[in-house]
Amino acid sequence: MRNNCFTYIICCFLLIHFSCTTQVKVSKDEIIEQKVDSLLKLMTLEEKIGQMSQIRHFEANVDEDVSAKFIGSIIHTQGPNPGETALDWQNRFIVLQKKALSTRLGIPMLFAVDAVHGQNTFNGATIFPHNIGLGATQNEKLVEEIAKITAIESQATGFNWVFSPCVAIPFNEKWGRVYEAFSESTELTEKLTKASIKGHQGNLEDSNTVLATAKHFIGDGATDFGIEGGETSLSAKEINQILLAPYKVAVKENVGAIMASFNTVSGISMHANKALITDTLKVGLNFKGIVVSDWQGYSRFGKNDIINAGVDVVMAVDGNLVGFQEGLREGVKDSTVSMVRIDDAVKRILRQKYRLGLFENPFPDPSLIAKIGSKEHRAVAKQAVRESLVLLKNKNNVLPLSKETKKIVVVGEHANNSGLQSGGWTINWQGSYENYKGATTILDGIKKLSKGEVVYDQEASQNHFDADIAIIVVGETPYAEFMGDIGHESNQLQLTLSETHQKYIKTYQEKGVKTVVVLVSGRPLVVTDQIEKSDAFVAAWLLGSEGDGVAEVLFGASNFLGKLPHSWPKSVEDFKGKYGPNFWDKSIEPLFPIGFGLKH
Repeated sequence: MRNNCFTYIICCFLLIHFSCTTQVKVSKDEIIEQKVDSLLKLMTLEEKIGQMSQIRHFEANVDEDVSAKFIGSIIHTQGPNPGETALDWQNRFIVLQKKALSTRLGIPMLFAVDAVHGQNTFNGATIFPHNIGLGATQNEKLVEEIAKITAIESQATGFNWVFSPCVAIPFNEKWGRVYEAFSESTELTEKLTKASIKGHQGNLEDSNTVLATAKHFIGDGATDFGIEGGETSLSAKEINQILLAPYKVAVKENVGAIMASFNTVSGISMHANKALITDTLKVGLNFKGIVVSDWQGYSRFGKNDIINAGVDVVMAVDGNLVGFQEGLREGVKDSTVSMVRIDDAVKRILRQKYRLGLFENPFPDPSLIAKIGSKEHRAVAKQAVRESLVLLKNKNNVLPLSKETKKIVVVGEHANNSGLQSGGWTINWQGSYENYKGATTILDGIKKLSKGEVVYDQEASQNHFDADIAIIVVGETPYAEFMGDIGHESNQLQLTLSETHQKYIKTYQEKGVKTVVVLVSGRPLVVTDQIEKSDAFVAAWLLGSEGDGVAEVLFGASNFLGKLPHSWPKSVEDFKGKYGPNFWDKSIEPLFPIGFGLKH
């Protein structure tokens, strides 16, 4: 009997041990998938369509619509009204989030913003150089740190989703969004795409991280003649070899979303391009995140065709909500849109909300507000300015400047205006033409470092020809999207400097004053003559809020580290083809090759 009891005990022990040691550990991703499937089974068609809907937070009836129409996400598009604080923004989004949580299933919302170079919609945030400047740094660790800071300051103002980074490969400097992309180099773009997504997303459940978005899928920067939303006539092989690589990196980094592009490929709108969105991106690359439309994508690019192509979230803005929801509901009713497609879209949306931990922590963290525009954040932005500057010419080692220089004249409105130095997507969609909160200018930095006399001659009209050095700051005025296309009817932009800015340079050069030209632009411009006649020439790109970082390099506190992220064109005639000279005719020699950059 004793032996039987002992045998029984041993058998029980072995059974328990076997059960424990063979228990399969369920991963976090598997748990999320189980939660998604369980929640999806409870949802009505109305609730599913609501999750696919994205509206603006200040549209008419938005508070009512959030709960009544089960809205899944909010997009914020413009800077704050005067007097609004970050806490005001948080509180506004908390009100809307509580509306979403009050619905039958209590699904939290995503709050999205175009934070493309810092949380650039908030006056007082840290604004970094645009991506073209970050491409000039070639510094992936810096790009990752910038993305981390952008995530913190975005969360501090109430957002958990950013429409960044842009991973386009620009083929033509006429395109109005060249500055949003890192480089014309696929390899460099891959490297910085990885860094940006890592920085933005980190551990997504943390309160200081956000969902990132790779954009715009695909061919946005490679349209014929650089037209925003134009035709991308590259072959499938060329698209795969040149343009798809950064998206492969983004998917590998588990990016939360990818935004569809305005352009067409082989005559088919990218929003409605099932072969590329579903077959290539979702199936071929195994992308598990959200495909989000661009502005008014539903009404502009084929309505339910874009849903069937694989778009999951629709920017149903500017009065388009009713048309989208009713149109999609009718599509399901008449079987032109399958419930399988609807369920796929909603699963992708819920998956990211669970990854972000929104069901447990749906509200922004007020303790992050103190970090907006902090000294530490601005120090990183200033480092980015320093490392992004590319020295194209330095005749007779005129740079670095001596702090003991007796008299320096600083010329040009761009030298004393943080709005002009920052470009588009700064406070406002099309940028700003005036100084904004917390920013420093190039002139501020020169005055701070120089021990001699510094005078400011904004329009080269004060005849300070006795100056030892003229620092002449010229460039483009702010623009964004199609309004930045060279040749577009909405602007007078050109591939060369304006006559006014050429005059600034000539005024001092013709009087024999040594000239250091600083070019503030969103793309390489044809400035061959100006470079030839200047003593030193610096490509400064679009600097963001820390303009005084330029002076630190001019005066030698730091050396020039930037390398050209694009080849630099020699002549306007080089742009007669549908692509820029580096792409359409390899026999055209650039003024400077990609990767060029001097030190002083």
